[in-house]
Amino acid sequence: MRSSRRAFLGAAGALLVTGCSSDVLGLRRSVRIAVSWSGQELRAFHQVLDGLGKLDYPVEVVPLGDDISTAFGARSTRRPDIVMLPQPGLVPRHLQDLEPIPADLAGLGQARLWKDLLVHDKTTYGVPFKTAHKSAVWYRPSVFREAGVQPPRLWAEWLELNQTLTQAGITPLSLAAGDGWVLTDFLENVLLGIAPAVYEGLATATDPRPSRQPQFAAALRLLGTMWSAPDALAGGVNRSLVQQFPDALVEVFGHRRAAMVLASDFAEPVVRSFAADPADIGVFTFPPLTPGGAAPVVVGGDVMVLPKPTTDDALDLVRRLAAPTAADPWIKEGGFLVDGRVSGYSPELTRLAEQLTRPGELLEFDLSDRLGRLGDINGLWRVLTDFLIQIGGRGASVVPEAVDAAMTETRKVEG
Repeated sequence: MRSSRRAFLGAAGALLVTGCSSDVLGLRRSVRIAVSWSGQELRAFHQVLDGLGKLDYPVEVVPLGDDISTAFGARSTRRPDIVMLPQPGLVPRHLQDLEPIPADLAGLGQARLWKDLLVHDKTTYGVPFKTAHKSAVWYRPSVFREAGVQPPRLWAEWLELNQTLTQAGITPLSLAAGDGWVLTDFLENVLLGIAPAVYEGLATATDPRPSRQPQFAAALRLLGTMWSAPDALAGGVNRSLVQQFPDALVEVFGHRRAAMVLASDFAEPVVRSFAADPADIGVFTFPPLTPGGAAPVVVGGDVMVLPKPTTDDALDLVRRLAAPTAADPWIKEGGFLVDGRVSGYSPELTRLAEQLTRPGELLEFDLSDRLGRLGDINGLWRVLTDFLIQIGGRGASVVPEAVDAAMTETRKVEG
């Protein structure tokens, strides 16, 4: 999960130091934990730490934001002891920097989805802390009732729904194109829905080449059909391009200038803060792309990893944070899912959590997080931004040419 989305809830908070004890010199080294969170998310994590009770060591939280990967820099006394890594796809690239997870916690990193990222040569290098459901669409039920429509059960129904809303004078979608990871989330859901084998192949390839996959072009064409529809995007392409994640949520639930927005579960606190009517909040999940097909479910998350060398205090804190009830304070605040847990959430998040745990669901981890530089701001983010500029609101006739251009640009990014 791209760490830039962390800034959507506010400016980075101050460092937190908690606990108190001393060694023979009157001081005890803090356990430093690097996070990418800011604003409400950072405050919620502080509450989680407070809920752990009295510790025998101080804890220092270091909010690194987009620079979270610098936590794996040169060893020093200021290097973090624990990293809350929002891109688990980075773990395989940093095995030489990481301590194995102790045997009593290793099983948590061996669950489905996580195992491919966190287990290497039968050794576990990470513990899931926070799970993200990246196939959720938040909407206002009152608008759907006004237009006489229901949440779509198929991709084709979603396109029809958008057209019905547009004809009724209602803008269907708010799109946070200012945050490129929102665009990749959209594409990943479509690609997973039409070609799960291709999605998995790209995710696990040592040299992924999306431009060589016809299904990748097909996913762009489908996505282009939605984004190119006239009046489909609130504020058109120009506003979408400068609109970041929180703005897109406010557009739907605060300003009420759009009916729905693709947004992960962690959007919940913003949605509830700005909703003009607390009862007018609904969630549906990305529908199947074809009749009889499975609905795509793209998953992200934050994992705890231990840079070398670790300490007993750092191991103790990881064990405490991995406890089943450790995240309860954050769950109470909203916008937090625990891997494998289906209780204690709002009705909306309960539905998302249940989908993540149901057998037979088409679950795959966030593709852009596993593609390295190809999936970042100078890779697919840029490709999709240019694609949106070329097609947004201009009708389906421009899509084929735009897809060709996007595939050409993708080849350039692949090198």
